[in-house]
Amino acid sequence: MNYNLLIENLTNPALLFFVLGIIAVYLKSDLEIPENSSKFISLYLLFAIGFKGGQELSHETFTIEIAWSMLFGIIISLMIPIYTFFILRRKLSVFDSGAIAAAYGSVSAVTFVTAVSFLEAQQLVLHGHMVAIMALMESPAIIIGLLLISIFNKDENEKISKRNAIKHSFTNGSVLLILGSLIIGFLASAKQAEGIKPFTNDLFKGFLAIFLLDMGITSGKKLKSFFSFGWFPMLFAILIPLINGSFIAMLSSFVTHDITNRFIFAILAASASYIAVPAAMKISVPKANPGLFLPMALAITFPINITIGMPIYFLIIQNS
Repeated sequence: MNYNLLIENLTNPALLFFVLGIIAVYLKSDLEIPENSSKFISLYLLFAIGFKGGQELSHETFTIEIAWSMLFGIIISLMIPIYTFFILRRKLSVFDSGAIAAAYGSVSAVTFVTAVSFLEAQQLVLHGHMVAIMALMESPAIIIGLLLISIFNKDENEKISKRNAIKHSFTNGSVLLILGSLIIGFLASAKQAEGIKPFTNDLFKGFLAIFLLDMGITSGKKLKSFFSFGWFPMLFAILIPLINGSFIAMLSSFVTHDITNRFIFAILAASASYIAVPAAMKISVPKANPGLFLPMALAITFPINITIGMPIYFLIIQNS
């Protein structure tokens, strides 16, 4: 294993700010990012990655490979929640199983953004159509999770409105912003894009570091209560993303031979949503416990992916 790659990722400033946030909680520091600022930074990251992806996409020629890649991404987001749901049902309720399965089938935009920074450190450039694929992978997993809950839930008083659930999965703010920014970036000329380049490019890594500091603080606050659920959710949150990411890192070679595309596919398969899915579940499945699926995605899976996950997926791709 390339330990230099692992050490480089572990000493990444963005990750260290995430760790600082957790440390701040355990030291009972009053360090915090104001809620409005945190929301603005989240929106900024989605906007910047979407716009830059649109610009890259405008320089690409639509090919059969891109079409297959889009289909592959959707299939991933449909299959992961199905198999994980039945694993989770062995220990958890229908509501919690469906919510967690949806989270792990969907994607984390912030993990995606961190993966883009990882690629840049390797002097590799993201292809614009992968941003579109990320956006396409948000909703199918949410819909599948809600359908599984609806099918296996025997309580007539807790039936889910499928129409409202499906509508929300497509109109969710993060999905709408990333798709909208992608389209705007695609339509903007190079000269027009240059005018906002200092905002979309130069400030990006600084905002990412501050956002991960905020994520560390949020994770630290939720970890204590999460541990009361026992070993199963913790083991799931560690192993499932590594299994998904490693498997897709290998399987993606049948769809594309591009290293960056395969790496992004692996990250998308390994990541878990802690923005879009919690928002959807809060509206559609109030019985799902956010104190369970949110710490799993944010406090365990996210750091696992950006510490040991990314180097593992990258090495698998390089050697296959």
